[in-house]
Amino acid sequence: MHDDMIRRIEPLIPALRRYARALCGDRAQADDLVQDCLERAISRWHQRRDDGNTRTWMFTILHNLAVNYWCQNRYRGPHIALDDTVETAFAHDGTQENSLHYQDVMGAIATLPDDQRSILLLVSIEDLSYAETAKVLDIPLGTVMSRLSRGRERLRQILDGDRRNNGDRQSTPNLRRVK
Repeated sequence: MHDDMIRRIEPLIPALRRYARALCGDRAQADDLVQDCLERAISRWHQRRDDGNTRTWMFTILHNLAVNYWCQNRYRGPHIALDDTVETAFAHDGTQENSLHYQDVMGAIATLPDDQRSILLLVSIEDLSYAETAKVLDIPLGTVMSRLSRGRERLRQILDGDRRNNGDRQSTPNLRRVK
């Protein structure tokens, strides 16, 4: 049985390699695919049909493995050899500070008067022009500009005040007398 398996599989290896290279486009990946195909065929040799075509069976295994690799790569991303990587390729800046800053800004915006808040959101967040904002709110263009200016200034004061307060709290220790 072992000799029969080798006799049937060995002549197919060059054709399997050609097909794998055509599928993958990468020599190393194609060789890995053929190796996995051979391992699968040898470990499941008892499952093949005796009356079936070994060539068709082997190409089916190879093709199905290639499809599985493609699906995995879609979710995992491409394989990069460790030697080919740069340290900075995997380094990502932390997002916690950005999230905290976002919360601070949104909290500060919530404290603004309604007329300033709506103009600030329409211009800054929704990216409407001053003229479009004036039409949306049905107010004169000059009113939009003055409310926006006052809103931005108030927002700056709130955020600067929070920074100063946080800095003061951190710089002076909280001491208390214990009797």
